[in-house]
Amino acid sequence: MPEAIEIQLKKGVLALCVLALLSHADSYAYEIASRLTRDIDMGEGTIYPLMRRMQSDGLVETYLVESQSGPPRKYYRLTAEGRRSLEQQKTEWVTFSQAVNAIVGAAA
Repeated sequence: MPEAIEIQLKKGVLALCVLALLSHADSYAYEIASRLTRDIDMGEGTIYPLMRRMQSDGLVETYLVESQSGPPRKYYRLTAEGRRSLEQQKTEWVTFSQAVNAIVGAAA
């Protein structure tokens, strides 16, 4: 797959992945970035602007937790709006991915 297409596909589902991770447990940005880097090979630098945008959009809120190894960490948690957005995006993702799989499978 050409790199540009792969990057665009990943960016397209990044917010959905972050919302899904936060639906399981509150987390800090580095932990989220590490998981996304490991699981979908998404660059760490991509997550910080996304987290700021999600916060300004009211999808996540932050709180500080003291750390044993340095300054307090900023944790993110879903808001009610974030949970609604996650459910909507999941529904859209399932519909979209089923349609793409049907087309790709039919073309094979």
